[in-house]
Amino acid sequence: MGIMRAAMIGHVAGRSARRQMEGMQKQAQAQQAQAQAQAAQAQAQQAQQAQQAQQAQAQAKTDPMQEIAKLGDLKAKGLITEEEFQQMKASVLAKM
Repeated sequence: MGIMRAAMIGHVAGRSARRQMEGMQKQAQAQQAQAQAQAAQAQAQQAQQAQQAQQAQAQAKTDPMQEIAKLGDLKAKGLITEEEFQQMKASVLAKM
């Protein structure tokens, strides 16, 4: 009877070890999936931030005609000379 009992205990212990191993594998797979999801989310956030930065740059650029009109106002108020106005206007037009 001792041999039968030892065999049964060994069989039960083997199943328990397999279950533990399977549980550990499932946990590792779940952690890997979570890490991949977080990486994908971070990548999406970076893409969104890059897009927002591009939009901000596009909005920051002023309309050349508005800028020339502002320069004209400065000249009319006597804050800049005709020569300065012409130089600044040429600079604005060169940026187009």
